[in-house]
Amino acid sequence: MSTPTPRDLFARFQHNALAGAAGLDEEMLAENVVVEQPFAPAGHRRIEGRDKVMAMTRAGREALPLVFEEFRDVVIHETTDPEVIIAEYQMMATMPGGGTRAQAGFVVVLQARDGRIVRWREYQDRTAIAEALA
Repeated sequence: MSTPTPRDLFARFQHNALAGAAGLDEEMLAENVVVEQPFAPAGHRRIEGRDKVMAMTRAGREALPLVFEEFRDVVIHETTDPEVIIAEYQMMATMPGGGTRAQAGFVVVLQARDGRIVRWREYQDRTAIAEALA
């Protein structure tokens, strides 16, 4: 079996999210992974370690009453570092019950080493997300 590339890991993230699971799963993450969300509320901007990241992602997925339906306008940028890609995308979701559809933009800087994510830096359109949840 070949070692997953950063693109492979991003594709797995997409598959997980569309399947209703947390986008990041334990097998994708290095033990010392760092997840950064620079525009998140204080206390959630930097999470270090696989166990803490998994606890955060599971709690976040359970707290979001959204059904993720589609990734749109996905653009993957290669960098001069083969361990790093930058992914831009729109994520479409529906609110259960009311059926309201919404979308939000994201940019992710993904760094992988030895087939596992070592750094995930995510920029979210937090205003669009807040409006969808309102």
